Amino acid sequence: MPKIAIGIEYDGTALSGWQAQPGQRSVQQALAQALSRVADEPVEVVGAGRTDAGVHALGQVAHFETRARREPRQWVLGANSLLPEDIRVQWAAEVPDDFDARRSALARTYRYLVLEAPVDAPLLRTRVWRRRQTLDVAAMTAAAVAWLGENDFSSFRAAGCQSRTPMRRLTCVRIARSGRLVVFEFTANAFLHHMVRNLVGTLVEIGDGRKPPSWAGELLAARDRRLAAETAPARGLTLVGVAYPERFGLPRAPSRGPWPLE
Repeated sequence: MPKIAIGIEYDGTALSGWQAQPGQRSVQQALAQALSRVADEPVEVVGAGRTDAGVHALGQVAHFETRARREPRQWVLGANSLLPEDIRVQWAAEVPDDFDARRSALARTYRYLVLEAPVDAPLLRTRVWRRRQTLDVAAMTAAAVAWLGENDFSSFRAAGCQSRTPMRRLTCVRIARSGRLVVFEFTANAFLHHMVRNLVGTLVEIGDGRKPPSWAGELLAARDRRLAAETAPARGLTLVGVAYPERFGLPRAPSRGPWPLE
């Protein structure tokens, strides 16, 4: 049975998140309904990551299996003609049987945007966490070094996180200022529930000068979520890409917007 991988972009503002939930608008459910109509048979969609309500995606990846034979362009155009405006399939490709959108992923990259401004910016309000203070990028960058490598991130996981292990390998943290925006990017093999938002909340406390850079390492060692900072709002977070072995030949996600760190 053919297996198809798809790349998806969505605005999470009015969505309940990736995972299908009764009575809620989810990305997974919308895709399954649209693709089932294109395939003319029921399909189940498996995603690379379960983004929360309000979280956006430029480069979410999913797969589904179907007996239907369609050209990649037909999957894209057919699905998009049936999807709501805040969800779009960007590409489709047939993949080998051993491909799994979640298990085959080598790494995931998330971007978080903080706006430094005394008042709200209406055009950015669903994309950023506004802060009145100017953040110290150098202090936050120094703090984040303590998290690199394979570590127990218990201090930065949600209370309801269902992962069997708190161990994650964080390979890159990049922080830069772009005008009034401070851009955070995190790359890891995988992330715990709320992990990126909890890391950002901690860095913002350090960037505000309320905590020293050494606090980041102390929290990691403590392995106690109760000691860490507040969880940053979902609206500032975007899944920008998922990396896979080259043998699958999947397209790279676009770094859309004026804030890529490349």
